[in-house]
Amino acid sequence: MKPLDFREKKGTAVCILGVCLNLLLSAGKIALGAVAGLVSVIADGFNNLSDCGSGTVALVSFYISAKPADKEHPFGHRRAESVASMIAGFFVLVLAAEVLRSAIGSVIAGASPSADLVVYIVLGVSVAVKLGMFALYRIAGKRLDSDALKAAAADSLCDSVATLAVIAGAALSPVLPAADGWAGIAVSLFIAWQGLKILIETSSKLLGQAPDPALAERVKGIVLSSDSVLGAHDLQIYGYGRGASFATIHAEMDASLPMLDAHTAVDALEMQVKRETGVALTIHIDPVDLMNREESTLKLQVRERAREVAEGLEVHDFRLIPHTNRVEFDAGVPYGCRKGDGEILAALQEIVRELGDYEPVINIERK
Repeated sequence: MKPLDFREKKGTAVCILGVCLNLLLSAGKIALGAVAGLVSVIADGFNNLSDCGSGTVALVSFYISAKPADKEHPFGHRRAESVASMIAGFFVLVLAAEVLRSAIGSVIAGASPSADLVVYIVLGVSVAVKLGMFALYRIAGKRLDSDALKAAAADSLCDSVATLAVIAGAALSPVLPAADGWAGIAVSLFIAWQGLKILIETSSKLLGQAPDPALAERVKGIVLSSDSVLGAHDLQIYGYGRGASFATIHAEMDASLPMLDAHTAVDALEMQVKRETGVALTIHIDPVDLMNREESTLKLQVRERAREVAEGLEVHDFRLIPHTNRVEFDAGVPYGCRKGDGEILAALQEIVRELGDYEPVINIERK
């Protein structure tokens, strides 16, 4: 629990600091905008207020995600950060709609109030503070491997850009009618974009995002590094939040290898993967009859010809059923392949029949 305790404390401290800074910026901008009559400044203040809400939700999520697994949640509570981010995204969209309504009213009214020097000073300080928060969130997000803090870093950087837009609107108000209102509309649209981005990113993770290709290659590389493993396929990685990843893989091994030796080799690989990547791996053994020359030759021929059917197509679990002419195997087709499963199946069946008097039984699966 020590790594989690450290992460929780550091993440909590960063979130509290961020909430306090955003609260100060929000209060200052809303008050200043109300006095000066600048709707874009008020909109930017509400943008910072939404950041306070997001920071508070992230703060709670750090506490929940640190809770250990229990009977109701055997995989832990690590996805709490994603759930919290989605809640914050909905709040941001509601806020964007309200700011947009006020800004449109300002444009219709055609108001163009002038901004005092104090307005530019406060907004300039806000840009500097937001850039500092960007650096803080970015460093903490990388060190703690926190998606919530990384998102906060991007949000802080974008807030700096939004505030610069507000400064431009205030500066142009004396010359262009309703420039402040148009700047308010721009800020509201920016807030809405941020909310949508949060929802899209977090929903993707909750639905089951594809694993990091580098992690997948690392896990497969460790398995293939064993002298007992002839090949590996069907790697599936399931993530339940930071530090909670589980995986399964099929490892081809010599069928003549004693069961105890095979089990020992598999145990060692599972522990190595857990130690080096943090992934809890379960290995399924696929026995390969190396003494069956006909099967070995046929498998190599089918694999070679299968490359012509579709790029990236993998042939595995190949079996020449004893005392029959039946050939069984799985064909892994990449998701990006535009050919239909029926077309691929027909092509592979034709390849097998061309290589001899065989009856192919093929299972097509998308990878």
